Amino acid sequence: MSFPTVPQEQLEALRTLLAKPKRIVIVSHFNPDGDAIGSSLGLMHVLRAVGHTVKVVLPNTPATFLDGLPGRTEILCFDRSPDASLSTIRTCDILFCLDFNKLDRIGGLEEAAKVVTNKVLIDHHQEPDVFTPVMFSDTASSSTCQMVYDIVVALGHGALIDRDAATCLYTGMVTDSGSFRYRSTTPHTMRVAADLMERGVDIDKVHGSISDTNTVERLKLMGFMLSQRMEVLASMRTTVIALSMNELKEHNYKPGDTEGFVNYGLSIQGVRLSAFFVERPELVKVSLRSKGDLPVDQFLKEHFNGGGHANAAGGHTKEPLDVAVQRFIGLLPAFLNAHPA
Repeated sequence: MSFPTVPQEQLEALRTLLAKPKRIVIVSHFNPDGDAIGSSLGLMHVLRAVGHTVKVVLPNTPATFLDGLPGRTEILCFDRSPDASLSTIRTCDILFCLDFNKLDRIGGLEEAAKVVTNKVLIDHHQEPDVFTPVMFSDTASSSTCQMVYDIVVALGHGALIDRDAATCLYTGMVTDSGSFRYRSTTPHTMRVAADLMERGVDIDKVHGSISDTNTVERLKLMGFMLSQRMEVLASMRTTVIALSMNELKEHNYKPGDTEGFVNYGLSIQGVRLSAFFVERPELVKVSLRSKGDLPVDQFLKEHFNGGGHANAAGGHTKEPLDVAVQRFIGLLPAFLNAHPA
């Protein structure tokens, strides 16, 4: 199998850091998704096999569909165990920062992470901040899980990717590539996925855990969202969905219930941009998905404190929900005219 080039200078710096057994902590972003959890747990399994002591610490509890991943029950979550989470980070020798490009993405863990000297970044998002001495940034990669695989192999530890590690990495690749349908999916992505399958991944179980874990409440919320809260702006080939906290409460919302809702608007024939706004206690979250050469990461960076990938990005605002939606709609014509289909 041919591999993308892993930066040699960074690889050697990492090899030096890992030369002797260390206390390692792996952190990822707030509201961790499949790629965040998969890359963190996958790397955890490999580093433990090398001989390191490794813990995964997250800013908040992941969605329940990720509960079946090998090692998930060992994760420390700051929202549930704040003291233990901070203490674990403060006493580590190396801090791996996975699937985020700015330290403020890790919420309440940020201050503790800042004081750790030896930090390693592995991430595929646009325009990362430089906050780690060792940095692997590949915006062309389909997922951080794919990057972890490539780095592990480049270090000479490919044989240590066992079934548990492979399952975690494969899960993150599936979720971040839209089941291998996004433009970031390359022949190399598929070769990595095939290799992980050969290591024993139960793909029926993985895909089932991602797709077949709906609750009745989530399906009813989805039906309400599609029938009552989705607006189609046909002249701009755009859909806009907005959900308030009251509406979430009325449908017995649980964390993770709105995961993937933004994609439904983009599935409509002719639509090239889908927007999803959801109200939280202190802010409004904004998710955008697009088709073709429509850089939603740039739009969110300029107008909604966000970023991400060209066709999939997120942001936020402290405006009221209806104000945020109307401002978005007002900004659309200029953005779409600057990037004609």
